[in-house]
Amino acid sequence: MNKYRTHNCAELSEKDVGKEISLSGWLHRKRDHGNLLFIDLRDHFGLTQCVIENNNKFFSILEKTKHESVLNIIGKVVKREKGTENLELNTGKIEVDIKSIKILSEAKELPMPVFGEQDYPEDIRLKYRFLDLRREEMHKNIMLRSKVISFIRSEMLKLGFLEYQTPILTSSSPEGARDFLVPSRLNPGKFYALPQAPQQFKQLIMMSGFDKYFQIAPCFRDEDARADRSPGEFYQLDVEMSFVEQEDVFSVVEKLMVSLFKKFSSKKLTYDNFPKIPYKEAMLKYGTDKPDLRNPLMIHDVTNIFTRDDVTFEIFKKLVKNGSKSRCIVTKKTKDKPRSFFDSIDNWAKEQGSSGLAYFTIDKDKKISGKGPIGKFFSEESLKEIMRICNAEIGDSIFLSCGKENEVERILSLARDKIAKDLELIDEDQFAFCWIVDYPMYELDEQTKKIKFSHNPFSMPQGDIDNLNFKKPLEIKAFQYDIVCNGVELSSGAIRNHIPELMYKLFSVAGYSKKDVEEKFSGMLNALSYGAPPHGGIAPGIDRIVMLLANVKNIREITLFPMNQNAQDLMMSAPSEVELKQLKELGIKIDTKKN
Repeated sequence: MNKYRTHNCAELSEKDVGKEISLSGWLHRKRDHGNLLFIDLRDHFGLTQCVIENNNKFFSILEKTKHESVLNIIGKVVKREKGTENLELNTGKIEVDIKSIKILSEAKELPMPVFGEQDYPEDIRLKYRFLDLRREEMHKNIMLRSKVISFIRSEMLKLGFLEYQTPILTSSSPEGARDFLVPSRLNPGKFYALPQAPQQFKQLIMMSGFDKYFQIAPCFRDEDARADRSPGEFYQLDVEMSFVEQEDVFSVVEKLMVSLFKKFSSKKLTYDNFPKIPYKEAMLKYGTDKPDLRNPLMIHDVTNIFTRDDVTFEIFKKLVKNGSKSRCIVTKKTKDKPRSFFDSIDNWAKEQGSSGLAYFTIDKDKKISGKGPIGKFFSEESLKEIMRICNAEIGDSIFLSCGKENEVERILSLARDKIAKDLELIDEDQFAFCWIVDYPMYELDEQTKKIKFSHNPFSMPQGDIDNLNFKKPLEIKAFQYDIVCNGVELSSGAIRNHIPELMYKLFSVAGYSKKDVEEKFSGMLNALSYGAPPHGGIAPGIDRIVMLLANVKNIREITLFPMNQNAQDLMMSAPSEVELKQLKELGIKIDTKKN
């Protein structure tokens, strides 16, 4: 018999009443009733209530033992008295009458309590992460993460994929985010880089003749912290497939996501077949390529309204005349909202760096009119035209923005989320997936006015590849796609360009010479020149998937040992200084001068 336990702390039930048992775990909580002392013993699996009488020789020992000490308890299972059951626990109908205890490990005074789920400062939580992880919600989140990854592996194998491991030490990437560099002792003056993603390797796997690849891949980027990404590393489900078109990738990912989210959440899936929204349409209707489709509010273009003679709102008319766009959001049946509601939205928009949001409500007495600060500037006919464009009705309100297209998209995208939350329009009990498709291959750099790649330079352009109109590069679309859920981008993907000659042409449009391409991407071009299958893939973020399933807003809530905002591991004191001997072996000198 195991000397530490006969059962775990979630296992005992009424069928065990009368048994002599042994439990081991952490002293979670104590309740002193004078002649009786109740404790909750906790392990990985759950809680068991134990009780000891004051005539027991171990009573005084247990009374002095600090929370989170590790105990072994031997006792007898008894049924709880009626009215004292805790039906929220698996063990809630029984308790253990303690006969003896052994302190396996005594805890010091705690810097933060484990019992309870109250918030604590981030620096304390990260420095004492081993305590933070003992808390119920954190423990559940990490267990969920493990189960999600195991399920993904199982499903990918069922879908015909095999898992392969790609190198962690590789070459520095000339594109993308900042690399983490690793000096080479055996090759002085040279450096490896930790992979930002296994992008080139997974394509090389396809060129090596393997058909379907996946990997739960660690990725390393020296970026500033964000709520949905660790500053050092993150994990993604890396996927690549040979001889596929865009729809084949969609089919695999949709099957996986539907089964995954149905398995691990009771929330409804809005769509089993995810809608496909062209990038241009997404930017017009939602102001973003990461739309939250739970939000019913839409953005409408009303630029032409301000070219009419019967509209006298001169501020917008002048802006539109000079090339600005005007778009709006309609809120249904908000005519009875107080003025403070509308003003709060306008003031909020100014706080976001906008000039604000103009607004009015569509009213009708004898005729249709605009009620509100700018309502008087619109004729009845112009209001009817707005109602037609926006599917608006009497009693609806219109929030308007005018300016450069990207500025209008930004503020109305934010306003769409803000207004929907204020009006409680979002169904929090849903997961709404969608695909964003038809990304432009190129875009115009606003600062340099030069053509640059908009998304992924290694993607296959759409259309007849032998007759692409390179004179109008901004009209070329690519087989690039994003998968989005509830406004969270889970991944970008693409059908890859497997034709070297086409790659040279595409890069030349963005200002790269043939020599530039060969110098920067020699490994990829070399492999492509020996026969490459049409292939494509995607890489959904594991961290973001688990965040959605756990219903948390910060990646640190679903990561075992995360760094803080400054990319520091407070628990392990990393990054740290190293000995001079190590630096000499690597041929590295530290410049202590301030930049």
